Amino acid sequence: MAQKKGYEVDSWLARPDPAMGIILLYGPDRGLVAERAKTFATKTGLPLDDPFSVVKLDGAEVDRDEGRLLDEARTVPMFSDRRLLWVRNASGQKALADDIKALTAEPARDAVILIEAGDLKKGTGLRAIVEAAGNAIALPCYADEARDLDTVIDDELRKAGMSMTLDARQALRRNLGGDRLASRGEIEKLVLYAHGKKEIDLDDIDAMSGDVSGASFDDAVDAVLDGKVGDFDTAFTRHCQSGGHPFLLLSSAMRQLQAIQVMRGQMETGGRNAASVVAGARPPVFFSRRKLVEKTLERWNVEALGRALNRLHTAVLQTRKRPDLSEALARQALLGIAVESARLGQRG
Repeated sequence: MAQKKGYEVDSWLARPDPAMGIILLYGPDRGLVAERAKTFATKTGLPLDDPFSVVKLDGAEVDRDEGRLLDEARTVPMFSDRRLLWVRNASGQKALADDIKALTAEPARDAVILIEAGDLKKGTGLRAIVEAAGNAIALPCYADEARDLDTVIDDELRKAGMSMTLDARQALRRNLGGDRLASRGEIEKLVLYAHGKKEIDLDDIDAMSGDVSGASFDDAVDAVLDGKVGDFDTAFTRHCQSGGHPFLLLSSAMRQLQAIQVMRGQMETGGRNAASVVAGARPPVFFSRRKLVEKTLERWNVEALGRALNRLHTAVLQTRKRPDLSEALARQALLGIAVESARLGQRG
């Protein structure tokens, strides 16, 4: 059986078996699936931005165009000795499963197939085909445990050239887990907040984790999500006039959008509607906010959410460099997202 336990995946990815021509990464942790897929893709040594060497396909696209994956797998590469066929957002697509079954029986000579999938049931469909094959391997990706979270924290701290006190680490760990993408985003946000310091302490964690309890935060961020520009401006002004730091509103918006990005990814990969995803969200969405979150999920796709988060990341960096302009910079970034949300709502 070509499969690994969750704790064995990283060690396998460090030294991939070249005999495995089909690699299936699957599980409920969408962020971890994507991160590990990129790790494997990098290990191939192929230029990931070269469309002749790396062909990126969507699971739905493969399903619509029956036989597309087989045709790509049997195409002789022109500029390299092999190609990487990278399939994202796979789930229960029958055409994809049929193509993979054919490729396990008659392996591609010049291609490696990498598949990112959601949480697949044991013994059925794509997962069953891969696990039963001799030239394919299934790698599960589940929510991070404490040891895994420490590895992610250390990785981001090392890149930033920073350290963290023990009590700060313990406090941070309590707020992470469940999705690797969201966890890494929270740590990146913390590093941005503490920019210029050598060591992150408990005060930094408290500043980051205490930003979602105040009503002014909720009012301002909810207005941004709902595209209510006037309501946002009122809540933002009230927050700043009461002595609140503009960074906390940026932080709160980032936290909300990261959670929504994860849920939108679940919609796109699992074929679920917004109400179903919100109802099963962990941590749960407060009942009073469910309609708003559902509306936001229907308006924004993953790419648009990524652009909004990049806008917020940029604003955070700018406020750290120019604290005298922090209020204006934060207002401009959040206002831009509110306007975009209103525009997407009108289009829908």
